[in-house]
Amino acid sequence: MKKTLAGFIAVLALMLAWAAFGPKTSVLPSAPFKSPGGGDFTLDSSDGPVSLHDLKGKVVLLYFGYTSCPDICPTSLGFTSQALASLDKADLEKVRMLFVTVDPQRDTLDKLKAYTAYFHPAIVGLSGTPQQVAQVAKSYGASYARQDTGSASGYVVDHSAYTYVIAPDGSLFQTLDHGTPPPQVAEAIHAAMKGK
Repeated sequence: MKKTLAGFIAVLALMLAWAAFGPKTSVLPSAPFKSPGGGDFTLDSSDGPVSLHDLKGKVVLLYFGYTSCPDICPTSLGFTSQALASLDKADLEKVRMLFVTVDPQRDTLDKLKAYTAYFHPAIVGLSGTPQQVAQVAKSYGASYARQDTGSASGYVVDHSAYTYVIAPDGSLFQTLDHGTPPPQVAEAIHAAMKGK
């Protein structure tokens, strides 16, 4: 327990330092249409293709980000991983989180696997062609745009930072804002399980 707490504190300290002194990613609003419909998709993971329809019966949390994101993604994934850690074993078996990269040029499948595993084993990193990623993002109302920085990393990707809660039947149940506290994320998961 002490080792886990010390590790969490170390990660939090690194995140705060990076947020204060590293390059910044801007949060973009969702795409300009009112109510994204969501829908089925198939993208690649390091363990093979993942389709939303294969996860029917589970609550799916969907997030669009990238592994080089200096501040927004670590915060969102950190909060979500705390929510997942608060679930009992039976409920956790009914949940998956899909992290879709908006930087397929740099985010290899192996890099995505290592990145998501750092936060929680229930998080799966996904990628595809730029066109495939853009289509999935559009169907959920997510937006992103590459911004050249002139730094060693070359560019950052400004992106919307919503977490999409998908009900066990595959329908879009709720959209959570960036920075939603872990207890509220867990509450949304339980509500989606119950269909309320």
